Amino acid sequence: MTVLPDDGFSLAAEFPHATHEQWQHLVAGVLRKSGREVSAETAEDALSTALEDGLRARPLYTARDAAPPTGLPGFAPFVRGGRAEGQTAGGWDVRQPHSVPDSAAVLSDLENGVTSLWLSVGEHTGFPVSALPAALDGVYLDLAPIVLQAGAESAAAAAQLLRLHDEAGTAPAAARGNLGGDPLGHEARTGSAYDATPLYELAGRCAADRPGLRAMTVDALPYHEAGASTAQELGCSLATGVAYLRALTSSGLTVQQALAQLEFRYAASADQFLTIAKFRAARRLWGRVAEACGAARHGAQLQHAVTSPVMMTRRDPWVNMLRGTVATLAAGVGGADAVTVLPFDQELGLTDAFARRIARNTSTILIEESHLARVIDPAGGSWYVERLTDELARAAWDFFQEIERAGGQAAALRSGMVRERLAENWAARSRNLAKRREPVTGVSEFPFLGEKPVVREPAPPAPSGGLPRVRRDEAFEALRARSDAHLAATGARPRVFLAALGPAASHTARLTFAANLFQAGGIEPVTEGDFGASGTRTVCLCSSDEVYAQEAESVARQLRAAGAQQVFLAGRPGTYAGVDTYVFAGCDAADVLSATLDRMGVSR
Repeated sequence: MTVLPDDGFSLAAEFPHATHEQWQHLVAGVLRKSGREVSAETAEDALSTALEDGLRARPLYTARDAAPPTGLPGFAPFVRGGRAEGQTAGGWDVRQPHSVPDSAAVLSDLENGVTSLWLSVGEHTGFPVSALPAALDGVYLDLAPIVLQAGAESAAAAAQLLRLHDEAGTAPAAARGNLGGDPLGHEARTGSAYDATPLYELAGRCAADRPGLRAMTVDALPYHEAGASTAQELGCSLATGVAYLRALTSSGLTVQQALAQLEFRYAASADQFLTIAKFRAARRLWGRVAEACGAARHGAQLQHAVTSPVMMTRRDPWVNMLRGTVATLAAGVGGADAVTVLPFDQELGLTDAFARRIARNTSTILIEESHLARVIDPAGGSWYVERLTDELARAAWDFFQEIERAGGQAAALRSGMVRERLAENWAARSRNLAKRREPVTGVSEFPFLGEKPVVREPAPPAPSGGLPRVRRDEAFEALRARSDAHLAATGARPRVFLAALGPAASHTARLTFAANLFQAGGIEPVTEGDFGASGTRTVCLCSSDEVYAQEAESVARQLRAAGAQQVFLAGRPGTYAGVDTYVFAGCDAADVLSATLDRMGVSR
């Protein structure tokens, strides 16, 4: 070890060491000046942010926020990565999805940065199994890993792919990818089960003859898309993985062979740090399962990250590019082995070549230009990330154990337990979305009513019959759809007149707030001219509390006399005569806007 000479200079040597308690005391003093009565002991809680699963993000993390040892990359408990060398020299596997048998699009992707293909096959999933040869026409199967998702037709699709490998003369060791067997994931999506015995037999063949090909996928997306919290998504994946381990070992595979037949698929969201912690926690949890099975050294989890469908919006879809970028960065930092960036127009129908290009280039920029894959576990050592990883892993393990006590994943699905628990979480999250505590840019915050719609050809209907599919934008999307229908029927959107009281310094902040809120419901704000010429009978007063105290009631009376039928006030609820409704930060915006459209005669 090199010992640096003592040059007599030490940073901050003249300052006393600051303690955590001193920091808390200073924070409490600042909060009290802002009108919040807190003690030094509760000051930190006052600045904490509540997350799902009972977790909280605190404002300060220090060395005292210790987490269990994370080990080394490639070694149990695999928190820091499933491989000692980290991601391959070229970064993570860039995996592009395809649901139509378009070989030209497939080849274009492979020629421009995509390194593996994710094909949706089957009558209720994507294109017909019989079209698989056409979709892969011209693809070098020994170079491009193929991942299938075929639902109830998984065995037939797998057999077709294996025939294509044989016909192409692919060396057994060169065949890579996943045959996509996931009976529990299919049941979660559709409510119906299928016989997975042929897939377990194929897993045995893969283990014996094709070591680079896996037979089973543990897809957690059905739970994520049904409103699961992060811990619930992880818990369901563990329970599913354990169910497949039991089935595979019962069919004759060793525990080591069975572990090597599974690949896990998780959603990556724009919540950057929670996503990083998710992938790190998932590896730790699966490593614990492998340890319990007596195969701790073989517990490295192969992870496929997919940018969250739940976060994708139909309004202002261009913003989805930004969401996808943050989610991809988080998945890469979290150590995912493969990443699928869903095209920004995913929720509008069949994606086009431009959207697919942007999606694949998102990974390319992060790998090639940002050099994100050159560092193993770049978030490792962060007190916040390590603590969040630990807390999330514990919450997920608790939910996994709850599922196991209910009889396992299949029993928990069929009894309705999983559905009920996920619905409870989504109901709580929906309240935050409605109140804009979880803002959706371009939808509930900063909407653009004059945007030109992005139109795509309709996509095949998604499988249904099982768990519901939810979207963050659904409440506000319904309001915007009502406004669009009103515009088509009458030639104008519903309007609200924003009455600014007092000088600009008094009304600007709340006028901006009110304009933003009403546009989230498809209601066009009118700020110029006078109320009589606004073409509406709905008005919102906008100013400071001081101005309201002097003018709100008299202005409300004047507006009523001029024909106003509904008077809002932008500010905390008060007792101003003539005011019907108050809009403020934290109000149930979705409910207020829906009721307003009802009063305006805008049909549902």
